[in-house]
Parts: sequence; structure tokens; C-alpha cells
Amino acid sequence: MPTLDTAIVYPGTVLYEGTMLSEGRGTTRPFELIGAPWLDGDQLAERMNKVGLKGVHFRGVNFEPTFQKHARVTCGGCQIHVTNREAFLPVKAGVSLLRECYWSAPDRFQWRDPPYEYEHDKMPIDILAGSPTLRQQIESQVPLQDIVANWRPGVAEFQEIRRNYLLY
Repeated sequence: MPTLDTAIVYPGTVLYEGTMLSEGRGTTRPFELIGAPWLDGDQLAERMNKVGLKGVHFRGVNFEPTFQKHARVTCGGCQIHVTNREAFLPVKAGVSLLRECYWSAPDRFQWRDPPYEYEHDKMPIDILAGSPTLRQQIESQVPLQDIVANWRPGVAEFQEIRRNYLLY
């Protein structure tokens, strides 16, 4: 990862490895740039900024990856600018942007087909998200707040387990 900014957004934008959207590999800002040739970056950024996510601003961009997905093809999309690390929720932001990309052109959006890593049967997005639930929620237009609410029991369980291991 080239920058601290990359590391901050990565927990949410790694999900794009499970799609045919560019996650910015082949640029100087991997995982901060998200896009595809068929996306209008300015419109996407405008919609994302209206979502009202805390600690982040989306800027419409055009970029050209030098390798991987859409290599040497201009992609429209967003650059994710974290404005407040304490308030920013990377997974919520990544999922929100993923929903917007999917529903901006569901006829052109594609989930990446297997294989992914060492798995040859499961959809890559399902591996990255831990189950098919997120993919199914996005395809079914489940509202962002309902998707996030679905995570609460697992987050609470994790926080309880980790409490025993916090040193400070």
C-alpha cells in the first residue's frame, strides 16, 4: 500500500476485488480510486456526497489504470477523500459506493467470476464479504441503513471477544 490514505479506505474498497470495477490498481492511488469505463464520475460523486456519510468526501475523477482491470482504458469514478479518520466508517462507505455503482448501470455492472485466490467455486464478492448476503442485499436494493444494521450482532460479538485482548 503506497500511502496511509490507502490503508484507511482499504477495509471498504477491498470489496471491489469481487467486481469488474477498477479498484485503482495500476494507479498511484489504489483502493482510493474506484471506477469503470461506463461510469460518470461527477454524477457518481454527487450522489455519494448526498448520502451524508461522515468523515469522507467523494471527488469525481477520470483515471487510466496501467494494469489489471480496464488497463489503458479511461475510467470514470470517484476518489475517496477521508476528511475525518475518527468519523469515517470504511466498510459502510465502500458498500455505499458499491450500491451506487451497481444501481447506476445494473446492466453493465458485473460481479467478478471465480476463481479468486485459491477458491474456484464461490463468487469472489461472497468470499470477501464472508457470505452471499451482501451481494444479495445490493442486488435487491436493500437500503444502506438496513445492510449496516445487519452487521451489528457480529460487530457486538467481535467487540466482546476482543475486549480480553486490549492492552491499553
